[in-house]
Amino acid sequence: MRASLIQIAVDEGEPVNSRRARVSSLVREVAARERPDLVVLPELWTTGAFAYEAFAAEAEPLEGPTYEAMAKAASDAGVWLHAGSIPERDPKGPLYNTSLVFSPTGEPAAAYRKIHRFGFDKGEAVLMGAGSELVTVRTPGATLGLATCYDLRFPELFRGLVDAGAEMFVVPAGWPARRREHWTLLARARAVEDQVYVLACGTGGTHAGVDQAGHSVVVDPWGEVLAEAGDGEEVLTVDLDPARVAATREQFPALKDRVLGSPAPRR
Repeated sequence: MRASLIQIAVDEGEPVNSRRARVSSLVREVAARERPDLVVLPELWTTGAFAYEAFAAEAEPLEGPTYEAMAKAASDAGVWLHAGSIPERDPKGPLYNTSLVFSPTGEPAAAYRKIHRFGFDKGEAVLMGAGSELVTVRTPGATLGLATCYDLRFPELFRGLVDAGAEMFVVPAGWPARRREHWTLLARARAVEDQVYVLACGTGGTHAGVDQAGHSVVVDPWGEVLAEAGDGEEVLTVDLDPARVAATREQFPALKDRVLGSPAPRR
């Protein structure tokens, strides 16, 4: 299974419509050049993760312009596309930070509303609602577990995704440069403790004056970094062996020794 992470550099002077068209073209170009099975984009790349004042102005319905553009890009490219996240406007509720996943035919495969909102008492934490559902996506290569940026700090979410069958965590983000070391550390920690691949795709550039960490990273089930980007716009393409997840869990069966965890489902 081959995955390409497209680390978008957000330029505040670039109109959202222009960036949407540019990223759509990038998906097609990367797919044609790298021949991946899966393409991953970052969090809130249309607006910038720290451009709080733009959330309401640029929020769109789930099946809005970004949805339409990404569905077409996935279909044109013939790839599974994790299209990063958008500021979603729910007509019956608040805004949400919502990730979109499309199949190679352009059909919607999943939508995940970010559960842990960053900002404490400002920003995303007060401007957006919290999701409540764990989401996985079954692809021919592996089952993907979906999380977004700040979620990376909450291991219980990822344990839940493992219990739901996830073999790869896909984590789009708009992570700030001043906490870049946490980004890499946490991505590796989630891989090691859950014995999965982690595909963590960040942004470059600056969001509302906040320099972005970049450094998208792919980590294997032993915690080894397979590839890491720099600070700017970049594409990481990595060949992954989903069988290594089961092999790692067999060689070092730590997950079998869990004592505390998710309650057993009622039958």
